[in-house]
Amino acid sequence: MMELSFLGTIALTLRALIYSIVPIPFVVDLVMTFVGIALLLGIISMAAIVFTYAERKICAFIQVRIGPNRVGGRFGLLQPIADMLKLMSKEDIMPAGADKVVWALSPALLFVPAALVYAFFPFDAGAVLADVNVGVFLLFAVSGQAVLPFLMGGYASNNKYSFIGGMRIVGQMLSYEAPLLFSLLGVIMITGSLRLDDIVQMQAQTRWFIFMQPLAFVIFLIAAVAETNRTPFDLVEGESEIIAGPFTEYSGMRWALFFLAEYANLLTAAILATTFFLGGYSGPSFLPGFVWFGLKAVLMVLLIMWFRWTFPRTRVDQILTFGWKVLVPLSILNVFLTGIGMYLFGIV
Repeated sequence: MMELSFLGTIALTLRALIYSIVPIPFVVDLVMTFVGIALLLGIISMAAIVFTYAERKICAFIQVRIGPNRVGGRFGLLQPIADMLKLMSKEDIMPAGADKVVWALSPALLFVPAALVYAFFPFDAGAVLADVNVGVFLLFAVSGQAVLPFLMGGYASNNKYSFIGGMRIVGQMLSYEAPLLFSLLGVIMITGSLRLDDIVQMQAQTRWFIFMQPLAFVIFLIAAVAETNRTPFDLVEGESEIIAGPFTEYSGMRWALFFLAEYANLLTAAILATTFFLGGYSGPSFLPGFVWFGLKAVLMVLLIMWFRWTFPRTRVDQILTFGWKVLVPLSILNVFLTGIGMYLFGIV
């Protein structure tokens, strides 16, 4: 039997407390579900606040600048709070001629898959909101829905620049979805399971998959950066060409939802890399599993931020060509080599 983690112990204690108050299993499960949802939304919101500050400081360090240093003392620690208050106080303006229903639904629908995928991540042993046997399948089925809200926002804004940005993101995200999925097939083949916790536990028993699947990790990292629409793949919001793409006609909290979804997707990419290639919550016993999980995820976030402020933005034809003609063949080759390795070493 798997040893219960720190977070798992807290969850069991809270479940027992709720059951002592309302001894109805359905009610207990419902309350625990809402508690988990609240925690996940809190993690996403705090990540957006922390990452905005961290990215500005990292950018300033790389480009030899100062960064935020006014609001909140000499380090500018309260700058994200000031930004949040600014967005909340901005006027919400709907463009004339826009499709009102589709335009209004776009930012809300974009945030739903960005937040929902967190339900499948094992943050620690036994600490997962939706522990299902087909977790990988459901994870990408949900995250794949993020393309539609971008297209909705671009089309409904009645703005040619927004529409071009929406079409760009459809082409880019669909192009890099294929190598992203193929890069993970080798891990799934070795594990023999679509359950995320099984993938983590196998790495704890053998070795991290970054050492067994180095090519897959490189492909995944490039494709994940493209999927999150960050430099050098930020064609969606090419200010010199299409203003702000599908976000052009949004302001205030509607724009903030797009912004929040971007950082939620950034953390999602880091967590996926942590789960599939860096052993997830596994690590030496002197720290709890969720601490190891957090440290690895933060390391991946910093790596992706470093990419943004180091590499220049590429052209749309170069990005699509690189995805289909380089990453897709390499990811299929990795699956082929993984199968040969499994046969030679008797894993199959």
